[in-house]
Amino acid sequence: MALSKTLIEKCKKALIEAKAELLNRVRDVRQDLHSSEDGKQGDEGDQTVRALAESEALSNNERLRTQLMEIEMALSRIENGTYGVCEETEEAIEPDRLMAIPWTRLSIEGAEIRESVMKRYAR
Repeated sequence: MALSKTLIEKCKKALIEAKAELLNRVRDVRQDLHSSEDGKQGDEGDQTVRALAESEALSNNERLRTQLMEIEMALSRIENGTYGVCEETEEAIEPDRLMAIPWTRLSIEGAEIRESVMKRYAR
């Protein structure tokens, strides 16, 4: 089952909007990190709180970068005509799932298969 052009366009628009939002959030995290570097004074408690905040900001930034990469890959799949095809089952991804998570690479069934495999090898 091929996806409709309308659905693909809606998903592309959602991806572009999500990308813009993520880029703004990454910029904000960077600005917050730079502004916290300005006030390096304080006692050990202040420095510890600042170090924890920086660590959290960096890990948050890494999550944003990962999601941004997923969005870029989805946009690339739209361009090359493979958007909406599950990587696990090679079946079409459910339209409702694509609307909810436009960067998804897996159908519900594919996600369940992958999760089952991950659990099996996590032991």
